[in-house]
Amino acid sequence: MNHKRLFLAVTALLLITVSWWGVITARTGLVVRSLEPEGVPMLYVAPRNAEKIPGVLVAHGYAGSKQLMLGYAYVLAHAGYAVMLWDFSSHGANATPLERGSLQQNLDVAYAAILEQPEVDSSRLALLGHSMGSGAVMSAGIENVSQRGLGGFPHVSGASRRLRLANPEGVNRFAATVAVSPTGAAVTPKTPRNLQLQAGSWEGRFVTNAQRLLKAAGGENENLAAGRGRELVVIPNAEHITILFRNASHQAAKNWLDETFGVQRTSYYVDRRMIWYFLHLLAWLALLGAVASMKEDTGKFSASSKTSLRLFFGLRSWGSLLVAPFVASGVLVLLSRSGDINSLGGLLVGGAVSIWFGVAGLVWLAVMFRLPRPTLRTVGLGIALFVVLWIAFGAMAQVVWLQWWLIPARFKLFPLMSLACLPWFLASGIAQQDVGVGKRILWWLGQSVILIGGFVLVLYLLPELSFIYLLLPLFPLVIGIFSYTASLFKEPWSYGVGCTLLFGWMLAAAFPLAN
Repeated sequence: MNHKRLFLAVTALLLITVSWWGVITARTGLVVRSLEPEGVPMLYVAPRNAEKIPGVLVAHGYAGSKQLMLGYAYVLAHAGYAVMLWDFSSHGANATPLERGSLQQNLDVAYAAILEQPEVDSSRLALLGHSMGSGAVMSAGIENVSQRGLGGFPHVSGASRRLRLANPEGVNRFAATVAVSPTGAAVTPKTPRNLQLQAGSWEGRFVTNAQRLLKAAGGENENLAAGRGRELVVIPNAEHITILFRNASHQAAKNWLDETFGVQRTSYYVDRRMIWYFLHLLAWLALLGAVASMKEDTGKFSASSKTSLRLFFGLRSWGSLLVAPFVASGVLVLLSRSGDINSLGGLLVGGAVSIWFGVAGLVWLAVMFRLPRPTLRTVGLGIALFVVLWIAFGAMAQVVWLQWWLIPARFKLFPLMSLACLPWFLASGIAQQDVGVGKRILWWLGQSVILIGGFVLVLYLLPELSFIYLLLPLFPLVIGIFSYTASLFKEPWSYGVGCTLLFGWMLAAAFPLAN
């Protein structure tokens, strides 16, 4: 390793250390507890040594997890609130099947759990939810214990009695509800109490839906004392996912709850953990670049022969890449006619995504008609690459935004997802083998456009997979990381094995489990 690479490696290690310091110090002054009542995985965050403070139940959206909502939890906890987060059924670390009534059941368990925390004032509670979770919290805010009756918690063993004892008068349990990227609920001018709606300026249909809900709820209203407060906040330059990491969203929710409960505690905390996360990821990629072998393959052809072959293979690669999404989308349409396309491979939506990658990759490979033989060395390097990328992408994600550790039900799906995606990443590795920086950028751009366009075609043909639409902005970022990796690991099998294992892990970690 020369001096430049040594300097890069040392700098990367320092940045990794600083990043972890930044994430860990965000917990300063807070207590964080992991709970699992009634089999529902939860995280509880509150100020240390607090007494009789307001509590907030925070619910994630579809394909999310409790970690995804930690930005709100940290901001609210530093501002004097106790926060309970949980994984809905089939999401995150919760392996319980997602069924009708599961969302309310999970919320009821979280409600019972937050009442048992010593820091919480049970008479001052609020709700916050994103997307799918917004519908759950708005519905819970509309309901009250007297309407639910003695049998109000039929799915939660032991919870009903505890809740009745905590709220014997049967009054509305929640003083405020914050719905981020809201879906739907039967809101009225009276219920839920003190409703704040948020949507990102780049998620137009959710802004429209929030406006519809605001109108049904009686329009803007500042009368929080009577529970009639109504507000719509449009977060600038944010879409369905990035809104969760925007300080403007966090502060809007905090200010709404402060006004509801009369909290006057000053907090200057801004959640920057995602910045530390990306710095951590970039540092690991830099470290990988510093230690990876950069030897050029001299090959067995003359310069003129190489130029001709590269032009030939380049044309075939681009041609097959353009054809692949049409074939893959057509296969999904055929599969949808014989069963539930949503639950293929044991994952909701994620299985269909893996099949699309597999079919498109096979077409790409078939037309290129070029597949080098794998060796123990290249496969071993691929596994080592996966380990490094797994740490770079996921080690910090587990405590920042993603349930990265796979529970057994997800881990057994990981090989299946990886195997399905292998053809795509093998073809990508072959296409990018021995190309320069300019062409590598072109391949990154080309793959990103093809993936986005291909899945837009899928959505047109199969609207039931509409959740994929929210993932489209992530493809350029993920493919960019993989294209950088291709420049370091020039053997297609090393690149293909390492990247497909990581992508398979992502699918298994992020998407809900099918029943």
